[in-house]
Amino acid sequence: MPKIGQQTWLFPSEPRIEQVATVAGKLEGEGPLGACFDVRKTDDWCGADTWEHAEQGLFREVVQVLFQKAGVRAQDVDLCFGADLNAQVTSFHFGTREFDIPKIGLYSACASSTAAVALAAASVEGGFAQRVLAGTSSHTSTAERQFRFPTEYGAQKPPTAQRTVTGAGAALIGKRGRVAVTSATIGRIVDYGVTNAWEYGAAMAPAAASTILSHLRDTGRKVYDFDAIATGDLGRVGHAILRDLLAQRGVEPGDRLLDCGMLIYAPDQPEVFAGGSGAACSSLVMFGHFIKKLESGEWNRILVAATGALLSMVSSQQQDTIPAVSHAVVLERKDG
Repeated sequence: MPKIGQQTWLFPSEPRIEQVATVAGKLEGEGPLGACFDVRKTDDWCGADTWEHAEQGLFREVVQVLFQKAGVRAQDVDLCFGADLNAQVTSFHFGTREFDIPKIGLYSACASSTAAVALAAASVEGGFAQRVLAGTSSHTSTAERQFRFPTEYGAQKPPTAQRTVTGAGAALIGKRGRVAVTSATIGRIVDYGVTNAWEYGAAMAPAAASTILSHLRDTGRKVYDFDAIATGDLGRVGHAILRDLLAQRGVEPGDRLLDCGMLIYAPDQPEVFAGGSGAACSSLVMFGHFIKKLESGEWNRILVAATGALLSMVSSQQQDTIPAVSHAVVLERKDG
């Protein structure tokens, strides 16, 4: 697997996204992309007794839907990369424990979706696996408990806050399919000194700019070589900051620059504030919406740069700054 520049991996064999699956929460299913998702929940409790058990159920269900759509069983999958936002990655580990597949839990916060896809593609490219599952989940109420205040506390949120997306998305990456993972740019930790746990967009935008600019530098591509450059979780506040940061470097992406956190909710939906975030935000939009545009031929090449704020409740309470990271993957439509 060749590496170009400082941060970018190339996948000459072009590992393919064989199948995708998505399970969306209630508010996500009612949003502009609702029709794109395989399952739309009517209740974020999902029949469980705790929010954490509900999220574990989301991860379990998205794997079941993926296997059903792909016509495969657990024994047909060589490896699984998964992530969520809970301590010790429990939604992934607990939610998928019934599937007898070798697994590696990841944590890059909300950037975990593209980290999982990059590692899955690298595993297929390197010959370590024939078929790899990559997936993430998040839940608005488990994330509030992990990073800010429990939902029951009723803390007042500022307009700059983002709603953690409830749902799960997964992809099966192998050697067949019309959409290929052709490269990945692994992000660096970037810290602009933000300390407010409500300001994820501001904390993550510099990391997104760093990774997008690194990809363009490493590959020699320009923004017009992509039909879309999509960040994962910046929301409206972070998206505006990202545009400013790119403009300072002479990069003007125009309407090609999208954000999954802005796409998944309508601005007038209740309690979405500045938009969406969470480990499931980019995986729902990428696997539920972007893949369809690539498969249909509407788009031919996109760069997806998911973004993650690497804080914990302890680091936040100790007034540490919020470092962030962004990992990016290039998805391209291919014939056959």
